[in-house]
Amino acid sequence: MPELRWNPLLRTYTMVAANRQHRPQMPSDWCPFCKGSPSVPENYSVYAYPNDFPVLSPAYDAEQQEVAEHLYHIAPAYGHCEVILYSPDHNAKLYELSLDHLTELVQLWQQRHNALTADKRIKYVFVFENRGEEVGVTMPHPHGQIYGYSFVPLKIKTELDSSAQYHAEHSCCLLCDLQRTEMEQKVRLITQNNSFVAYIPHFTDYPFGVFISSRQHLGTFAEFSPQHCKDLADILRNITGAFDQLYDRPFPYMMCIHQTPVNAHADYPNADQYYHFHIEFYPPLRDRHKIKWYASSEMGAWAAANVVEVETSADMLRQALARFQNR
Repeated sequence: MPELRWNPLLRTYTMVAANRQHRPQMPSDWCPFCKGSPSVPENYSVYAYPNDFPVLSPAYDAEQQEVAEHLYHIAPAYGHCEVILYSPDHNAKLYELSLDHLTELVQLWQQRHNALTADKRIKYVFVFENRGEEVGVTMPHPHGQIYGYSFVPLKIKTELDSSAQYHAEHSCCLLCDLQRTEMEQKVRLITQNNSFVAYIPHFTDYPFGVFISSRQHLGTFAEFSPQHCKDLADILRNITGAFDQLYDRPFPYMMCIHQTPVNAHADYPNADQYYHFHIEFYPPLRDRHKIKWYASSEMGAWAAANVVEVETSADMLRQALARFQNR
């Protein structure tokens, strides 16, 4: 049974799920996300359902008690893992979907976020997408996922702690200040609309590591109005369309949506004041056929390195966006 194993060096859990070792590659003659599969309804536009190979699940509670000892302890891998299908069209690209369709997808993210938040054991809801074989995708049908964790993951905890310290020192939100600075300087700004701004941060470790940040100080999907949903759909369409124009090829990425924790007021009592809804993209390409690998320095020491000057990659992406919009 999957379990959470405590890492005392980093003070976080490693999720261990041997059941995922045998999840299938894309079958040659059918797709489990297409019409006719027992996993999906006959007709849908966007759809959410439980992952068939979850690393976290309510079923993993199963009377399992936390095992503790001096160095190691194990906890149940309680949580939720859901698949989010973007379209019944097996070959659809995110940016090819209509604005109304994409808005429906954002609204589904919002609905599932709110539903998972209702489980009081869930402390963090994480919406994400992996695109492309370069980031390990086994099912190319357009889809993403949502995890509901029973703990706050380490990267989010690090961002929260840094944001809390910044707020204590400056009495303002770090993410608000980042986007304000990028909008003023403009050199790394990609695009914006009434609700969101897209830029490549001054410090990114990926050449095209775009951030999309809400212009208002919003914490989670729960605070989104219908217009926020539509505007997020609009800017996602533009950014993902620009990505594919960069090198005239499908552009792989990891898209990670960062929000405030849920049901975690005791540990993060003022997170809504100092943390801010944003999306972080981790695209592995540094050239048309070159991968920006996370190697020993990055993985072993967390000493990130970027081989492209961010101002250069931002200009390249702005030009790619212009080509996308003028198709």
